[in-house]
Amino acid sequence: MMSRKAVRVSALTEALSQRRVLHIRDAALLLDVSEMTVRRDVSENPGLFGYFGGHIVPAMDLESDGPYELAKAADSHARAKQDACTHALKYIRPDETIFIDCGTTLAYLVEMIPADMPVMAVCYALNIADRLTRKPNISVVMLGGLYHPSSASFSGSSGLDSLDELGINVAFLSAAGVDQKRGATCAYFHEAQIKRKVMSLARKNVLVTDSSKIGKLKPAFFGEIDRFDAIVTENGELSLSSAA
Repeated sequence: MMSRKAVRVSALTEALSQRRVLHIRDAALLLDVSEMTVRRDVSENPGLFGYFGGHIVPAMDLESDGPYELAKAADSHARAKQDACTHALKYIRPDETIFIDCGTTLAYLVEMIPADMPVMAVCYALNIADRLTRKPNISVVMLGGLYHPSSASFSGSSGLDSLDELGINVAFLSAAGVDQKRGATCAYFHEAQIKRKVMSLARKNVLVTDSSKIGKLKPAFFGEIDRFDAIVTENGELSLSSAA
């Protein structure tokens, strides 16, 4: 006879095989236990589960050999990313709608938004959504679609269509490469598609990146340098002509 813990682990494994991602809150409801119990089950089974941004994913999704892995990038150039977001924060104003791109850089920007500032935020990545939902005065619009474990993000026609119904004041974009001649690029084409669509709709586009990305070129292009109203790094706002 299986123990209660073994039954929970089996049920959680089955749920993830169907959904690929499960918020800890939903897992607790599914298993009829507390969130603390779910966290303990996840931590005791690292070979089966991964815990990321308030969500549970199969461990193999955090162990891929892709060129860009969100879990591994989280601590890379952390201070520079944080400083870049400090400079970008001035572009967020009360009662406006903003778009927050995927990746690890802009997670710091979300953390910096004042708790009492009313904002509507649009996103498509789990780590961003998880942080946004902790802010009591932020209304969150999550774009749906197919889940991509490599960047913990979603993409699809439904998400792109939803953007047409939104009035976005400022879009905060991230990039894995910024080259003066070729522009801003990222590692994944599904991300580039969303970035391009958002940039065509937003009143203002702000690229937030640390200086280690300057001069690099990644496979998925999404915007020429002059398409951005501002490019912000840990050193402050760059002259668009010198972003190389």
